Amino acid sequence: MGSFSIWHWLVVGILVMLLFGKGRFSDMMGDVAKGIKAFKKGMAEDEAPKPAARIDAAPAPTALEAEKQADKQA
Repeated sequence: MGSFSIWHWLVVGILVMLLFGKGRFSDMMGDVAKGIKAFKKGMAEDEAPKPAARIDAAPAPTALEAEKQADKQA
């Protein structure tokens, strides 16, 4: 009762071949590989450095610099 007969294994083998035959399995693996490549390409595009914004104006003085300027004017 604990083991399967030859007919059980034959039916299982046929079902496996129908579901995961040579053509279907290779097609699935090809699709998975294309998906991984597309994912890596998308990640690489997201990590591309963006050009820095050009700043024409001088930066605002810090609190310490503003205090020093106020002391000089006084």
